[in-house]
Amino acid sequence: MATSQATAAAPNDLRALDTRHHFHPFTDHGALGARGGPRVITRAEGVHLWDADGRRFIDAMAGLWCVNIGYGRRELAAAAARQMAELPYYNTFFHTTHPPAAELGRVLAEVAPPGFNHVFFTNSGSEANDTVIRMVRRYFDVIGKPERHVILSRDNAYHGSTMGAASLGGMKETMHRQGGLPIPGIEHVMEPYWYKLGGERTPDEFGLEAARAVEERILALGPERVAAFIAEPIQGAGGVIVPPDTYWPEVARICREHGVLLVTDEVICGFGRTGPWFGSEYYGLDPDLMPIAKGLSSGYMPIGGVMVHDRIAEPLLGRGGEFFHGFTWSGHPVACAVALENIRILRAEGIVEHCREHTVPYFQAGVRELADHPLVGEVRGAGMLAALQLAEDPATRKRFEPEGEVGAACRERCLANGLVMRSVTESMVLSPPLVISRAEIDEVVEKARLALDETMDAIARPAGPAGAGAPAGARG
Repeated sequence: MATSQATAAAPNDLRALDTRHHFHPFTDHGALGARGGPRVITRAEGVHLWDADGRRFIDAMAGLWCVNIGYGRRELAAAAARQMAELPYYNTFFHTTHPPAAELGRVLAEVAPPGFNHVFFTNSGSEANDTVIRMVRRYFDVIGKPERHVILSRDNAYHGSTMGAASLGGMKETMHRQGGLPIPGIEHVMEPYWYKLGGERTPDEFGLEAARAVEERILALGPERVAAFIAEPIQGAGGVIVPPDTYWPEVARICREHGVLLVTDEVICGFGRTGPWFGSEYYGLDPDLMPIAKGLSSGYMPIGGVMVHDRIAEPLLGRGGEFFHGFTWSGHPVACAVALENIRILRAEGIVEHCREHTVPYFQAGVRELADHPLVGEVRGAGMLAALQLAEDPATRKRFEPEGEVGAACRERCLANGLVMRSVTESMVLSPPLVISRAEIDEVVEKARLALDETMDAIARPAGPAGAGAPAGARG
């Protein structure tokens, strides 16, 4: 295989080059410089990555929750090359389409829940959720209710990082502090995070309380003003927050009763991540809109979209006139061709079904073996999503203060042991490729336990030179 000039460069040269020119997303560049520059990933195969120093990692995060069919599938590279040779680009504006966009729309309608027969293409999940804001408000304009424009979301939600998507998100202490967010007309309610917020209530009691917080806000604002409620079926970047069983049925009832559109953000939960093809199916929901991305192409090309139920599409398409919204690369032919091949592989190889029936039970059983670790207060998960909730005192659900430092230390121990596992404050989260084998799941669990042990040893060391490197504020 040919090696690019950049790949062939020495690791330190690559790090220096990157430091001079690359403005990274979600990165404290002062901290990045202090650690000597970025980690340089050069190749990947299956569920493994290699860096420029030759170190091998098992990727228990599937990139950014997205590489569902694993790395190195040559079929997707071939599909991209064929499309680039035939039609590398054309837009879908001005009454124009091309074969990959038309065909991908048909295939998505086949794998989506009943009633989802239309898709608006974007380039990312962030753009998909920006589109949700525009589409929801346009829908109510078209049906003669323009006063319904407020969209409800949840605290600690993540729906992307554009102005609209970051406003839908509920990360008030981080993202909303930069850039004057949220934009007007977006409100946030309690998240269904029992371990953090449940107090003395049972999970079922707390699930109903969190759901009814949605209704309380609708009533406080006035039902005639509220357009939609958006939420991930399972909050991914918020820390893999799996709602109590009582939560979603009550939320769905509340939305139906008040005429509020239900938007299930499937950017992470879609394409087999929760077991079924979509997270809304996992909970038996009947949403109105479904933003999609990530697993749509397994991360091989940037592509996203919004799946639109017929009951929303019909007035928009039939009476709405021109929808003044879109992107240069909406329905990019190469991205669509790669997404088509990705879905073909998922279907032809039965990856979603095999994962749901065989891999998911083994994965969930494996991560739950870590519940006995002294640092772990809760193990939660569904499908190929899981989180290890770190706690100073698991018996009382007492959290480490300040939040995040112990999780960050554990993440670094994971990486040192060849495991990519993400920390979200004190939640260690996993989202491996759907094609991970049982032996590879065993490797993830073994390395996670080793990282937990090493983190426990580090925070138990006394202050002073002997305890150098222990997270500030963490105690054994």
